Amino acid sequence: MQTEFQGLFPAIITPMTANGELNEDAYRKVMEFNIQAGVDGFWVAGGTGESVLLDDEENYRIAEIVADQSQGRVKNIMHVGASTTARSARMAEHAAKVGVEAICCVPPFFYRRSDNEIVEHYRIVASVADLPLFLYNLPSATGVEITPDLARKIQDKVPQLKGLKHSSSAFGNVRTFAKMGLNCLIGNCQLMLPALTLGASGCVDGPPNMVPEYFVEIWHAYQTDDLKLTESVQDKASEVIQQIFDCGGGFHALAKVVLGQRLGIDCGDPRQPASPLSSEQKDAVSRCLEALSLGSSGSDL
Repeated sequence: MQTEFQGLFPAIITPMTANGELNEDAYRKVMEFNIQAGVDGFWVAGGTGESVLLDDEENYRIAEIVADQSQGRVKNIMHVGASTTARSARMAEHAAKVGVEAICCVPPFFYRRSDNEIVEHYRIVASVADLPLFLYNLPSATGVEITPDLARKIQDKVPQLKGLKHSSSAFGNVRTFAKMGLNCLIGNCQLMLPALTLGASGCVDGPPNMVPEYFVEIWHAYQTDDLKLTESVQDKASEVIQQIFDCGGGFHALAKVVLGQRLGIDCGDPRQPASPLSSEQKDAVSRCLEALSLGSSGSDL
């Protein structure tokens, strides 16, 4: 198993201002909160970061923010997926220029593309950046399943390929990807432990950026080879996430409210057409965090 990119990589939110613009100060505070909790890196401007709702200039600025804020303490994997190869390539080139450690990219979406077209898309995007490349296997959103066979075709033509985020129901492929020498980062935090036992090198998911301490503990417990302890920590982490989800509302809105309340900052609302949480749902979040002893830590990060 490759070890350069391993551990917990929260898929970070993109905080917004009251006017719906990128909130740089809040972004840095969410990053620092997670870094202090011990995360190994970030999956930046992906699904949790409202990737397809951001314009290219915002993606450029986010890449600059994460590179500057992390200062080499963690590894940032910047999402550069877009509707055209040219747009993806421009974002990849910029990410490399500002000092991001790796890029990730969904396959071409909306129109069904052949395997050869998908491979060529990745070849071009990776070649302009010359950074480690992670595939983003998210078939529920893209309509494209990155199978082991397709991953091998990409591996043959794209020397920068390092691994993938595997957010697919084909859970058994985790083992196959690992045996191919790829860093397979599981895209479901509630399956983090079973994925690690199959050879996954870590986890990328949105919920951990709300409560990173629980998932950092899973990773550390697993490194001790104490399976019973790791099972216990995974159960607790999954229980906490479920309690937060039970507050209601869409995930992007919920994550922003949770982090806003934990850090004592305003992370804004998700971009339309997503709806913000209702006042009742925000109150439910407050009660949930209080019950879990996850109240505000202030905004002095």
